[in-house]
Amino acid sequence: MTLPEWRVFDDVDGLVAALADALCAEAEAAIAARGVFHLVLAGGSTPLALYRALADRHVGDAHWHLWYGDERCLPSDHPDRNSVMAESAWLSASRVPSENRRPIPAERGAGEAAALYAGWLKGVGDFDVVLLGMGEDGHTASLFPEHPWGDAPDSDDVVAVHDAPKPPPERVSLSAARLNRSQRVWFVITGSGKRHALRRWAWQETLPVAAVHGKQQTVAWVDALAWPADD
Repeated sequence: MTLPEWRVFDDVDGLVAALADALCAEAEAAIAARGVFHLVLAGGSTPLALYRALADRHVGDAHWHLWYGDERCLPSDHPDRNSVMAESAWLSASRVPSENRRPIPAERGAGEAAALYAGWLKGVGDFDVVLLGMGEDGHTASLFPEHPWGDAPDSDDVVAVHDAPKPPPERVSLSAARLNRSQRVWFVITGSGKRHALRRWAWQETLPVAAVHGKQQTVAWVDALAWPADD
């Protein structure tokens, strides 16, 4: 098991500013090399701050293609959906065309939505950057302990999640295998509630978060409250 590169920041503001800088640099490099930038978005409070920072910088255009790591099976306009958060904080006012913004159709139910999203991903190569969070139990996206992670190399790209330990119980998630087809995987982890899980990850316990890694780079962007070094 390969551990990520740990980048620890004094506070969330510093983390978000550095993350926004790095993301813009990766986008510029990918577009210069291939004319396209494939980014996977995460939910959560720190990604929300990132999306607001990207909106302030007027980031994104027709070269950007946006996907989602997971989604809750809720109505398409429900405020708890990751896509609603990203749209309201950044995308609706951005220059990224609507056809390049691909929310998971989780309102259709976990099984149907997973099949549809897998179809949309056919022919899409490696993601350039994946943004992910980590839960207090070590889950990432909607890949939970004691549930299928889709980490076998021949796993489906998208997993229908049932009986999730966090509400709502029905969710859709990219599989670990599909997330691992990414050049860079960046975990964004903040708050003291994440400290125990972060320590377990550093001790190389078997956790969903530890099953996901980038081909070129895996980074955990961590604030001081989450970092377990002084415990």
